[in-house]
Amino acid sequence: MRKIMTSEAFLQGIEQFNQREFYACHDTLEAIWIEAAESDKRFYQGILQVAVACYHLTNHNWRGAVILLGEGVRRLRDYQPDHETINVTQLLEESQALLKYLQQSDPHRVAEVAQTLQESSDNSPHHFPRIVKLVES
Repeated sequence: MRKIMTSEAFLQGIEQFNQREFYACHDTLEAIWIEAAESDKRFYQGILQVAVACYHLTNHNWRGAVILLGEGVRRLRDYQPDHETINVTQLLEESQALLKYLQQSDPHRVAEVAQTLQESSDNSPHHFPRIVKLVES
């Protein structure tokens, strides 16, 4: 029964992440991370760090975004190609692309970068990462 509750919360966190509700996603996934099995803690922490990085970016915190994207990517690498019904490889690729874009941008222009990302679609060259589910629930 606990697994079902966790799965529903995880699906909610994915939806919040994909709707760019990064702060709400953090709150949802943090509760899962705290209770997760040791083997899954780094997975949830990695997603949390990517979400918080995106949140920092929307608040024009370039340094916080870069640091947390790097940490999130590092934690998620071991869970490729997929884990807990999500395409980890795609999340990693999109997170790494965003990290590279930020590293190549001027930190003093973070507000412009954030605005570009807020207005972007998933098909834009630079966009917020998305979490893709492998199976529909």
